[in-house]
Amino acid sequence: MTTPVIELRGATKRFPATGSGTHTAVRDLTLTVAPGEFVAVVGPTGCGKSTTLSLVSGLEAASSGDVLVRGEPVRRIPSGVGYMFQSDAVLPWRSVLDNVAAGPRYRGVGKREARSRAHAWVERVGLGGFAGYYPHQLSGGMRKRVALAQTLVNEPEILLMDEPFSALDVQTRALMQDELLRLWAGTGAAVVFVTHDLEEAIALADTVVVMTASPATVKATFPVPLERPRDVEEVRLTPEFLEIYREVWDSLRTEVAKAREEASRVG
Repeated sequence: MTTPVIELRGATKRFPATGSGTHTAVRDLTLTVAPGEFVAVVGPTGCGKSTTLSLVSGLEAASSGDVLVRGEPVRRIPSGVGYMFQSDAVLPWRSVLDNVAAGPRYRGVGKREARSRAHAWVERVGLGGFAGYYPHQLSGGMRKRVALAQTLVNEPEILLMDEPFSALDVQTRALMQDELLRLWAGTGAAVVFVTHDLEEAIALADTVVVMTASPATVKATFPVPLERPRDVEEVRLTPEFLEIYREVWDSLRTEVAKAREEASRVG
């Protein structure tokens, strides 16, 4: 069997609560991700999906249980991990090209080589004519392309994505989903993609993981046996997609209802 590139074994994360005590964000998480696998994580708002990414990335340490990357316990940010946040991480005082070149430069790559790699990725994301532009001169979709190039220029083995397209309009979001699949294909990178959008999860992923209402744990895992390459708009219209959607939603909607009831009670 293939050794998982990511493995969580009974991982729990607690934070200090307001006033006193602790808040459990996730509990007893058990999850594996194989090399090259695209895993989408869905669950109710505030259930701990982003915390899961923080544990894998080393930005947060587990309170108990094990978090492993390539079979090694995560003690710090592992090498070969790219993280794409919901908010753009572009630097406003740098051009598109220099934003993309920044990652390789921080990793010790010479200026000429870093700019060469950055130029190739700026071209790949369709921004070749905008290399000298600054973030304030770009549309939201173009900024997301810069963020993708920033992440992929470092050739990550693991790509963590926290609702990266949620702020985009519907049309631009669909374009970026297709762009992500095109750029990811053939890289061999494992992807963990957090989203509130079940359609997005199924259209992109090999596997959809449903998490419970807070504190989150893995409720169910669903394979997505849709052929690749995929056109996200076309695949949504197929009977196979609708069948998978109904199956996953049957599991997810119970947790969404629990989360709403808890929010109403606390409110």
